Amino acid sequence: MKKLELTLNESERVQKVAHALSSELRLRILALLDECSMNVMELSQRLNVPISTVSNSIVVLEAADLIRTERQNGMRGISKLCSRKRDSILIMLSHVVSCRTQTFFYSMPVGAYSDCEIIPTCGLLGLERTIGEHDNVVAFYDPARFEAQLLWFQQGYVEYRFTNEAMADYDVECLEVSFEACSEAPNYRKDWPSDITVTVNGQELGVWCCPGDFGGRQGRLTPDWWLPSSTQYGLLTRWRVDGTGSYLDDKRISDVTLDDLKLGEKPYVSVQIGIKPDAEHQGGINLFGEQFGDHKQAILLRLDCRPKAADEMRISEGEEHKA
Repeated sequence: MKKLELTLNESERVQKVAHALSSELRLRILALLDECSMNVMELSQRLNVPISTVSNSIVVLEAADLIRTERQNGMRGISKLCSRKRDSILIMLSHVVSCRTQTFFYSMPVGAYSDCEIIPTCGLLGLERTIGEHDNVVAFYDPARFEAQLLWFQQGYVEYRFTNEAMADYDVECLEVSFEACSEAPNYRKDWPSDITVTVNGQELGVWCCPGDFGGRQGRLTPDWWLPSSTQYGLLTRWRVDGTGSYLDDKRISDVTLDDLKLGEKPYVSVQIGIKPDAEHQGGINLFGEQFGDHKQAILLRLDCRPKAADEMRISEGEEHKA
């Protein structure tokens, strides 16, 4: 359901919505758009009112963010195709606005990367089988990659794009990325360091020198069919960014802050994980899914947020206090 939620602090938007809903004609338009999308002429014919009258009502409904319009080429020129944008409207009448932090979690399968640059050795494993041919980069573009529970490569990166839908109504106070990973050695080798870099929205947060590629025992989640002489599990790392800097497992690693990430500029949050060409320790990387290794999670993005209305309330109350 597509909801529109407003508070009294958003007085201009509330007034636009109230004005849009104050007309019988505009209510009838919203009801018709529940059936399907229609252009202005179709609405005019169904409502038996002039096109100009419908057009004026469409402008009001669009300004209130209740419908969307798209220009459509037709036999009689360009017309507006209208569709309803909201299924419900909630207006909070209380002046008490929650300032409590709300947390959003987004889990991304390790094979659901949006982009990659891979240098072998490399490969992907599903829960029950190998995906593609080992050490063949082509496997990383196989649609079956979405089934991957373990992937590895010697150099390059995989990029995951997470939705930033929460940022429409919330200000981010802390962003955290966590995943299970280890180095990539032949078979496995616990003293095989690798410099793993994490980049968010083009900003390099820092480098983790993973100590090795781990085996010798079966990973808690690793399926029995996977060779015991190969990589079995990794280490869970947490990369956090807030207003003061960037941290790896609570240790400060750089001065990159949330402001540097420019989170609202694109419809997604980009997270790149990989091995840079100039890394001191070129030990490769294994990335584990939620059904492989020791930790039951995929690539996890956590956002700690505060409602934007809470900021507006604080500003308003502060100005009233000064007055």
